[in-house]
Amino acid sequence: MALSAGTRLEQYEVLSHIGSGGMGEVYRAHDSKLERDVAIKVLPATFARDPERVARFKREAKLLASLNHPNIAAIYDLEECDGIHFLAMELVEGETLAERVAAGALPVRCRCARCSRSVSRLPMDWNTRTRRTSFTAT
Repeated sequence: MALSAGTRLEQYEVLSHIGSGGMGEVYRAHDSKLERDVAIKVLPATFARDPERVARFKREAKLLASLNHPNIAAIYDLEECDGIHFLAMELVEGETLAERVAAGALPVRCRCARCSRSVSRLPMDWNTRTRRTSFTAT
């Protein structure tokens, strides 16, 4: 179901369409309660009629809401309004993955910085003073 600018879902007013994906449409919207712009991910109408798809959508929302990481958008809300299931989430400005890939490889300096940030987040094995890359239960 395509939403047009001005459509209201609870306290969210749709401003524009951002993109589409396998699990729905994404819109820029304004949260009138907290006075901020958010991203709204809407479950397609064909999926909204399938209880398994709705359950999957809700599980995804709960899983994402349990995570706190700078590379994962924060989940603000999980709602259903007039049969439309949607997530309200952090609006992250910038280029899309498709635009980033089309622009070509990242400069070496960027790749090194991103790699360094990723490695620094790995848990440290203080006995050997090395980073653990497998996370098996002991």
